[in-house]
Amino acid sequence: MPVEIEQPNVGLSNIAISDTHGENSPYFAGWKAYDENPYNESSNPSGVIQMGLAENQVSFDLIEEYLEQHPEASTWGQGAPGFRENALFQDYHGLKSFRQAMASFMEKIRGGRAKFDPDRVVLTAGATAANELLTFILADPGDALLVPTPYYPGFDRDIRWRTGVKIVPIHCESSNNFQITPPAMEAAYKEAESMKMKVRGVLITNPSNPLGATIQRAVLGEILDFVTRKNIHLVSDEIYSGSAFSASEFVSIADILETHKYKNSERVHIVYSLSKDLGLPGFRVGTIYSYNDKVVTTARRMSSFTLISSQTQHLLACMLSNEKFTENYIKTNRERLRKRYEMIIEGLKSSGIECLKGNAGLFCWMNLSPLLEKPTREGELTLWDSILKQVKLNISPGSSCHCSEPGWFRVCFANMSEQTLEVALKRIHDFMQEREREK
Repeated sequence: MPVEIEQPNVGLSNIAISDTHGENSPYFAGWKAYDENPYNESSNPSGVIQMGLAENQVSFDLIEEYLEQHPEASTWGQGAPGFRENALFQDYHGLKSFRQAMASFMEKIRGGRAKFDPDRVVLTAGATAANELLTFILADPGDALLVPTPYYPGFDRDIRWRTGVKIVPIHCESSNNFQITPPAMEAAYKEAESMKMKVRGVLITNPSNPLGATIQRAVLGEILDFVTRKNIHLVSDEIYSGSAFSASEFVSIADILETHKYKNSERVHIVYSLSKDLGLPGFRVGTIYSYNDKVVTTARRMSSFTLISSQTQHLLACMLSNEKFTENYIKTNRERLRKRYEMIIEGLKSSGIECLKGNAGLFCWMNLSPLLEKPTREGELTLWDSILKQVKLNISPGSSCHCSEPGWFRVCFANMSEQTLEVALKRIHDFMQEREREK
């Protein structure tokens, strides 16, 4: 039985008492509902199916097969080569072999259209740490970053909570498929100015989370022109870059800089991680790649607070340096994600539900606005609550992603088996039929 301790009235820091972590969002509340009643095909078939977690489990077998065939990557017995060197102190530069392997992997994902210098790769414990670390470097408390909506709910925590930096939304609309436009960026910039905030940069996700779509080359050019004109930074979170369904469909900001012969590149910074493309969030492997020498130096110094274990680096350096493995993995993973995407899109369409056209990521952007009793945030959350408690599906409401149009939901499809996805689609189908009968 837990011991109850009387809580004295003793002061804590502003961070400790701040509500900017975002934990009270429906995005996290849905996870809690799943944790309390998780679906299991045999032991709990009426439980909540987790469709609010962007995990990639469709290609685990490829990684498991590699590790079985290459035990030297993960097994260090007595006298094993490199054990003592890696077990002892590592500075915050990380293993050179791993930085080289990461740079090469990032090039492969982009079809070789952009080059990455291993000496500019800064290692962090995941993309969460990378985004926060960059925010600390680029902005001061009270400054602002402009972020297109809808955006990943975790940015409220990653960007704002400990840094004191503000997020000002760039409002994007369904009328043009939520594309970022120069007028929308200008409006957000002026909004920040009206609130006496100094704008330090624009943060984009490409491919987009939650939209599941890549940003077009022309739009990336407009964004780069905007930040250059305003003399601010551009952070491109490309954590889903290897999860675009084909290499040609994804254009990195690195591709744009390569085309422009790296003009204005000193204001551009790329965030990447192996959490999504390789499905390894538990390994906590992220990177910052900056074209700004001072940012690289500072980020490397600060990364000492978010180091990756040497054993993890060693394993992944071996795996990512294996050309046969990486080429097969990237190709097969993309094919499997496309198949899953088509499966959920067709299943939703057969239930009368439309989605934004996507080409990347581990989720789709589903439009349930016709089901809202009132076209408001409250109406959206009422519908979300019904789907969570009655249909037993945890999906993420658009309002948790700061979408300005009620009725959109992010639905993840790669963190479960095909059989579980079929169960989820059946539940949605039954829910829609019941709604039709109630009309």
